[in-house]
Amino acid sequence: MNETASVVVVGAGPAGICAAKALVAAGLRPVVIDEGLRAGGQIYRRPLVDDGRSATDLYGSEAAKATRLHREFDALLPSIDYRPQTLVWNIADNQLHLTANGEHQRIGFQNLILTTGATDRVLPFPGWTLPGVYTLGAAQTALKAQGCTIGKRVVFLGSGPLLYLVAWQYVKAGGDVAAVLDTAPFAAKLNLLSAIRFDPRLVLTGMSYAARLVRRGVKLHYNVRPTGVDGSQHVEGLNFKSGAKTHSIACDAVAYGFALRAETQLADLAGCPFRFDDRDRTWLPATDDAGRTSCKGIYLAGDGSGIAGADAAEISGELAALAVIQDSGMAADPRRMSVLAGARRRKAKLRDILEKAFPFPQNWFDQIPGATTLCRCEEITVSSVIDTVHGNDLRELNRLKALSRAGMGRCQGRMCSAAMAEILASTQKLKLPEIGRLRAQAPIKPLPLSLHEAGS
Repeated sequence: MNETASVVVVGAGPAGICAAKALVAAGLRPVVIDEGLRAGGQIYRRPLVDDGRSATDLYGSEAAKATRLHREFDALLPSIDYRPQTLVWNIADNQLHLTANGEHQRIGFQNLILTTGATDRVLPFPGWTLPGVYTLGAAQTALKAQGCTIGKRVVFLGSGPLLYLVAWQYVKAGGDVAAVLDTAPFAAKLNLLSAIRFDPRLVLTGMSYAARLVRRGVKLHYNVRPTGVDGSQHVEGLNFKSGAKTHSIACDAVAYGFALRAETQLADLAGCPFRFDDRDRTWLPATDDAGRTSCKGIYLAGDGSGIAGADAAEISGELAALAVIQDSGMAADPRRMSVLAGARRRKAKLRDILEKAFPFPQNWFDQIPGATTLCRCEEITVSSVIDTVHGNDLRELNRLKALSRAGMGRCQGRMCSAAMAEILASTQKLKLPEIGRLRAQAPIKPLPLSLHEAGS
């Protein structure tokens, strides 16, 4: 017989940890499901085994926050049902379908808090599928979890606060950073001045990363567009334009990304309504200030409900847990909920300004050759997608997926859906909301063929 839990939290990053803490404080024993081996999420990821590095070595200026959250979660372990290395791959009929240790399991829920986090948002450019090209998140994971760099000489490319953070983490760890290539113009960074009033520590710390990189001799370039990766079997260099000038840099690895993209597949499978978010240029699950969805018993928190950062994830995680407590007829402090909701709105205003400082490169495909691979899983090129759009007068994203096969591979569109949407909208001169969104399908991540029912 399948078990049923009163509250399940999916994800053990900052939002999931704070949600679990609030639930335990109210006398509940939540099930906490975590894909990772150890709680902390991507931002506060812990090494697979303790390797002697200090919290400062791993997390820099965020060491105190990381240490606090790790300590708080470890203290919760006797009071929660923690399930690490467990993947939730489907939601149906108020049941979660899980895989753990090669087994298929099910768990029912009365209340569900999804804290699924985010992944890198990427766009294609010539050579991006060559071995040696990584996302910024993957580069950071290698450093934090495994204590290694992705190459001997690394170029960092893209836009967003993570670009400078990971580059500085590599330099601090002794890595050779060849250059930081920002796709945004330098003038956009002036927007950071107006962000200081919302979170001076965060903004000034972020600005200091660029200054430290320059002091270490790392070259910074702005208004960049990559034109190609050198190498046939592995990265040997990167070519790019900065304004009117063309440059080449020797390197054996490239880390790149364009801010983050919310992981919303489970919310979609749970039946949550979505709304289009102009700032993030994507569809997000619709929630109220406390993280409630219109689906009874389903709540969202953290970057999976909209990109806002680790501090905002802590706030929204606690807020969602308090909403569960309140909706269950238990005592929840309304003043605390009001304070948290206000703090969450202030973080959203900060995120609005940061988006102006690290804008999405909207003219990206003006200089991308048609032969460039768009969908890596299915090996679909940019020109093939455009031809499919023109040949069928397509105006809807799921129809483009069906006819082009882009987005049908093992990543389920995680890597190519943003680019697909941008191409379809620009080709047909439509706004992004008009082309719809890719519908999630189970399994949301690949499953082993050897999977078997627990107990069988």
